[in-house]
Amino acid sequence: MEPQSAQAPPGPRGAVLWPSLIVYQIFGATADVGMTVFSTILCKTAARDKEHVYYLKPVSADSSVGSAAAYVRKYAGGVYCTTAMFPEYHLQENKEMGALASGRKVPPDWELLHKIRGAALQCANHGGRWLFIETTGGVNSPGPSGTTQADLYRPLRLPVILIGDYKPGGISHTISAFESLRMRGYDVEMVLMFWGGSYRNYRFLTQYFWSRYKIPVKTISLPPPTSAGDDKLQRYYHLASATEEFANYRDTLHEVHISRIDRLVSMPETAKAKIWFPFAHHNPPRPEDLIIVDSAHGDHFQTTRMELFYSFVYDGVLLPTYDGSASWWTQGLGHGNSTLSLAAAYAAGRYGDVTMAGAVHEPGLKLAETLLGGLKNPRLTRAFFSDNGSTGIKVALKMAVAAASYRYHWGEADDIEVLGLNGTYHGENHTVGYMKSTDLNRFDYNVAWHEPKGLWLEYPWVSCVRGKWTAILPASLGDLMGADTLEFASLHEVFDLEMRDAYIREIYEAYIRCMLDEGKNMGRKFGALIVEPIVIGAGGMLLVDPLFQNALVDMVRRSETCFGTSLDHHEDDAHSWKGLPVIFDEVFNGLYRLGRFSAASFLGVDPDISVHAKLLTGGLFPLAVTLASESVFPTYEKETSNTLLHGDSYTAHPVGCHVALESIRMMQTMEQRGEWDWARRENGWSVAADEDNKENPVEPIVWSVWDADFVVWLSRQRNKPSLLVRSTWALGSVLAMHLEVDLSVTAAADDIGAAETLEAVLRQDFVGAGGGSPWNVHTRAMGDTLYLMASQTTSKEDIALIEERLRDVFAE
Repeated sequence: MEPQSAQAPPGPRGAVLWPSLIVYQIFGATADVGMTVFSTILCKTAARDKEHVYYLKPVSADSSVGSAAAYVRKYAGGVYCTTAMFPEYHLQENKEMGALASGRKVPPDWELLHKIRGAALQCANHGGRWLFIETTGGVNSPGPSGTTQADLYRPLRLPVILIGDYKPGGISHTISAFESLRMRGYDVEMVLMFWGGSYRNYRFLTQYFWSRYKIPVKTISLPPPTSAGDDKLQRYYHLASATEEFANYRDTLHEVHISRIDRLVSMPETAKAKIWFPFAHHNPPRPEDLIIVDSAHGDHFQTTRMELFYSFVYDGVLLPTYDGSASWWTQGLGHGNSTLSLAAAYAAGRYGDVTMAGAVHEPGLKLAETLLGGLKNPRLTRAFFSDNGSTGIKVALKMAVAAASYRYHWGEADDIEVLGLNGTYHGENHTVGYMKSTDLNRFDYNVAWHEPKGLWLEYPWVSCVRGKWTAILPASLGDLMGADTLEFASLHEVFDLEMRDAYIREIYEAYIRCMLDEGKNMGRKFGALIVEPIVIGAGGMLLVDPLFQNALVDMVRRSETCFGTSLDHHEDDAHSWKGLPVIFDEVFNGLYRLGRFSAASFLGVDPDISVHAKLLTGGLFPLAVTLASESVFPTYEKETSNTLLHGDSYTAHPVGCHVALESIRMMQTMEQRGEWDWARRENGWSVAADEDNKENPVEPIVWSVWDADFVVWLSRQRNKPSLLVRSTWALGSVLAMHLEVDLSVTAAADDIGAAETLEAVLRQDFVGAGGGSPWNVHTRAMGDTLYLMASQTTSKEDIALIEERLRDVFAE
């Protein structure tokens, strides 16, 4: 097979939907079920009302070019077949990977989809009323590139007419084809099939589809064989299309289309009346501003807005919207990932949901083994499952505080606090007495009972400031350092901890020691150190100097006398917690979000407790795992009354665990295959070994899918008064922009500033230099920060499109 075209895709594609154009895709349960026969009848029936009807078969297993289109044109009459502007690709299913029998160059999937959408666009804008797009072979037959057709056409998510199989074994073929489509998010609106043959498959299938899914099954007699002559075929199609029954089929398909449009139009007003939107009670979105998400695939939602239904729309009413927040940091392997969907279906079919209380199942046990092995942390030996990141942190705090209380002989009367970083947010844990483990922040500002119970250290954070990688020091550290900032030649230099200045580490340690001593002198008791390694997420998307966090963990472990005394601690146990149990909150930044399996690996220290969620299931299900060291676990073995009293209703649900296993496997495979090498080696993050050896750069410690030169360029953008960039940084799939705001930042985060301005601009429709559909970006501003988060499957080309969009915004 020839390599796929190296030409870059023109941009994301909108799904195919126009109010005026009714489009259906025709799939067959298998080959030779009469797809072209039914296409002909559908086209001829639709054309009876003098409406413009179009037919398209983009891929064919037939070796004669245009044979299906010629057949439809001949027997349907009055039908526009688009083969003149759309060359067919031909394949033979017995060829490896769907290689082309016609000898044409193998088109990449995006090119085929782009041409199909282009054909639909022409139909819509030339007065077309109906468009039938016929596939070839079976639902999972390969397309030209080898991608199965069910996956190939999924980005367009066209409503489906499924042609059932009337032959022996056809019931199984038809149901299997339906399930393959449904699992991928297609809407099968009707099943058509021949009633001929001695098996009468239609009888069973009619009852099956209607009783389960309210999908009608319609039948017709077999056509005469080609050898019977042209006159008999013409008569067959004339009679079939003229029947009242087939006219009713056409009306049903028309009603389905109208119902879909009506529902999309009504959703904003209905949502306004029935939905309490997060973070928007003080200023709920107006119906006309709501983004209506019809579906999602890969990195994009397919969205529409009310205004698109009330004006002439050249490109259709569904536009691709880049999921710039990764759906609140959860999305990692692409929306609508069929591999994860199949994994979920398998586990749901095998288990449903089963309890983990006094029981164990393979997905849960295997996931525990996989995470413990993947993290390569010799301290961690046990896994505790919970529902989501917040509950995972709650479990971690219960573990840590119980362990510290046991070792230091604290009781119920003691007021136990936590040690952490200023302004951080570790989830909704303020509802449980001593677990007020989050400093006062924008999320808890108006919660009456929230009382931060902890000692919160200030910290240096790193960003690119006007082209220079810089550590910004808080006043407490700046006074000790005699400087407000530290400059670095590259982000690589920041993370090269072995080469960092020993004096800077001494200053960091002096500040940490001072804070620990202050807590001790005040008689405060701490049960845990909790940090988000490297990146503070909801606390402002700040990149913490890794040297500071390394020093913090080290100082806590060397300062046991600051926390209490113990007669039970064995110093010779290298894997036992010391000082305080150290919790790493990797809910957001773990599992390759920052480019590595674990964010902790950047710091060169191992936590005693680690919490993982979000990317754990590739963004498909809520699930969290709290991993703990053996030195924490025995706390609960000493007394039966000291059980870890926590258990969520869906603890270790098998569906989530199995999907998590598949998600981790996929990401580890991507890493092993070097699928991120373009970002690691070709994106500007590599550094020269020395000035005389620039041609042989050193493998970077850190890298990002966002181009290094672009990040530096972005940091210098201060020409627009309403969009002044203060600093930027990128790591892994995350890009953060800290912007100047016109209003003072308040604890309530109720200011409207540059970040929200940029968020609004990115939501405006845009067409890139390469053309294609209009598209936009959905993201979330946090105070004066706006971030963009790619998935682990985002392509180099898609990243370039987002960068192009940002360049345009700042150049406007």
